[in-house]
Amino acid sequence: MTSATQRTTNGAGGCPFHAAAESPMAPNGCPVSAQAAAFDPFDSPYQLDPAEALRWSREQEPVFYSPRLGYWVVSRYADIKTIFRDNLTFSPSIALEKITPASREAQAVLERYDYGMNRTLVNEDEPAHMARRRELLEAFTPEALEAHAPMVRRLVREKLDAIVERGRADLVAEMFWEVPLTVALHFLGVPEEDMEQLRRFSVAHTLNTWGRPSPEQQVEVAEGVGKFWQYSGQVLKKMQEQPHGHGWMYDMIEKNRQKPDVVTDNYLHSMMMAIIVAAHETTALATANAFRQLLSRPAVWAELCANPELIPAAAEECLRHSGSVVAWRRIATREVEVGGVTIPEGGKILMVTASANHDPAHFENPDELDIYRDNAVDHLTFGYGSHQCMGKNLGRMEMRIFLEEFTRRLPHLELEEQEFTFLPNTSFRGPEALWVRWDPAQNPERRDPAVRSAQRDFPVGAPEARTIVRRVRVTRAEPEAEGVLGVTLADPAGRDLPAWTSGSHLDVVLPGGEARKYSLCGPPTSGDWQIAVLREEAGRGGSRWVHDTVREGLELRVRGPKNHFRLDETAERYVLIAGGIGITPIIAMADRLKRLGKPFELHYAGRARASMAFVERLERDHGEALRLYPKDEGARLDLASLLAEPDAGTLLYACGPERLLAALEAGTAHWPQGSLHVEHFTAEGALLDPQNEHAFEVELADSELVVEVAADRTLLQTLRAAGVDVPSDCEEGLCGSCQVEVIEGEIDHRDKVLTAAERAGQDRLMSCCSRAKGKKLVLAL
Repeated sequence: MTSATQRTTNGAGGCPFHAAAESPMAPNGCPVSAQAAAFDPFDSPYQLDPAEALRWSREQEPVFYSPRLGYWVVSRYADIKTIFRDNLTFSPSIALEKITPASREAQAVLERYDYGMNRTLVNEDEPAHMARRRELLEAFTPEALEAHAPMVRRLVREKLDAIVERGRADLVAEMFWEVPLTVALHFLGVPEEDMEQLRRFSVAHTLNTWGRPSPEQQVEVAEGVGKFWQYSGQVLKKMQEQPHGHGWMYDMIEKNRQKPDVVTDNYLHSMMMAIIVAAHETTALATANAFRQLLSRPAVWAELCANPELIPAAAEECLRHSGSVVAWRRIATREVEVGGVTIPEGGKILMVTASANHDPAHFENPDELDIYRDNAVDHLTFGYGSHQCMGKNLGRMEMRIFLEEFTRRLPHLELEEQEFTFLPNTSFRGPEALWVRWDPAQNPERRDPAVRSAQRDFPVGAPEARTIVRRVRVTRAEPEAEGVLGVTLADPAGRDLPAWTSGSHLDVVLPGGEARKYSLCGPPTSGDWQIAVLREEAGRGGSRWVHDTVREGLELRVRGPKNHFRLDETAERYVLIAGGIGITPIIAMADRLKRLGKPFELHYAGRARASMAFVERLERDHGEALRLYPKDEGARLDLASLLAEPDAGTLLYACGPERLLAALEAGTAHWPQGSLHVEHFTAEGALLDPQNEHAFEVELADSELVVEVAADRTLLQTLRAAGVDVPSDCEEGLCGSCQVEVIEGEIDHRDKVLTAAERAGQDRLMSCCSRAKGKKLVLAL
């Protein structure tokens, strides 16, 4: 099921609006809006909830200048992702620059300790950045990280053992703060005798770099940073003198010997300190955020305890909904347009990724914490592109192990009433304390001691969308027309199912594990879901199983809702076209357009009136806009006449048999590009056929890596094996979620997403199915 569309738009750079003459002016000469002028990330709204604080920006002014901060603030998903992808135009060199310049007293303290922290992977420009990143990547592959899982499990279990019979604890103080630090030290290979000393230094790195510390705080922080720098240097020197230990720093010491011009002595010292801070605070805060969000929703926590296979998805959704990294910074190296606004050369940019992660243009119901969300992995908490967090999979592993241990051993855990406080800063966020309680008498291991060690392990890496499955119960299964079964689904626990947007579908998982896609066609906010299934005797068997088996009371497994056929609500007028069962997404669009008051016409063709679903409902709700074409009554949809006159203000949406969609694509060749949006249901010709494939090489330009795609592997599988996160859903060439940009090479397109013009452009492909026609492709990854 897919939407094939690419509507061409030309955004004009410059000023997004005009204001009164007394308004302050941005560096590009544009007036600053009242809300932009009032924005201060150190005010309580941003500190408590940065995504909510910037809701006005996402909706009205997605790129604005903040006079109080001296930064251009960017709040929407697509704009931030664009910035992440272009490290030449948007330099990361200011990523670790102090928001509050250091005082002379603080600088004097650092000089006393010979503090010499240099650039690291986070704030290093090309080409030095990728040259070093390539040397550091090996230890962060999923295979290499797998070896650390037993150590992480042991540390978490020891901490939980210490409190499990207590009944009350501050999880931040008891374990979330210390375990990630200890994991980081073990990962680096720091000798056991030095770990305790390194733990004692209070670096306050977040306050130092992204906060507004007072002069007294600056001196205090500088003392901690200086001592940390000095002692970590001593530890590094000891490790260099005994170079045969195990850990990432020992690998880097060897790289330093082999390539001293790439991995320099100072870089070793700087990276050691940077990794300790990054791997510690980000994971500690992310874990605290996750437990706070899950425990504040007891029904969601109970569902996770009952379905521990959802833990990877829940951790990922928590990273999206309330990640620990809420913003990153860049500086424009030239005048550039972002979101229709011109940012001058030298303009400093604050990308609020927490806001992007709540962008409704990319995430359905973005403010809901939905542990069944299929595209949570698209979040920008880890960054994106060549500067994406290398330790992301280590952080994921720690969060999953924390959740797995607690949901198994303390499923009755409750969040205490408390006032949460956060360290004031622009970029990192997590509660300073997290008080919880439980009744030790209800601990499952008192009844069954085996519970303590009955662990569930998960593969290292991003969760796959196809593993995120929701249980629903059938509350109605009745015919909608001849050969069409209408099915209504509800939550087994009686809660409302999530709302959805027109064009959405569900994946219904069959008993054998395969899935079939069915469009949602009922009221989007009713709390239940409605689908309609056409029985296809010549199909693959899914529709026959639904018709023969699905009855009221049956429990089904589904994935979604997912929307790859999204309705663009900005057009002046719409033409909706449905053939047969293709009416299911189209009727939802008609309902939506009616609610919006948008003009549309709906053309619905079928072999016989008796076999056409929802005719009575359509005539009742959309009679004036409806045109019916039952073939048995001699009616015929005349596409040539319907499409004869192109209209730049009209969008066409269509779903139905392949022959109808092919005729529409041919019939709209003279329309503006992107006018036609269609949805396919079959993946014919897209699936891998190892007997007739050939291997090819892929160069990842952003990562400066080269991988080999074997004849029996898809490009998507190969990229994931190399540790490259590429979103995906259907993996049949139908949804478009695994699209990647192609820089060079001839493409063998096999998807049902791209238009003929887009294929001819040879600048993108669907990595789940498309391949190289020749021996090599170069991708922007």
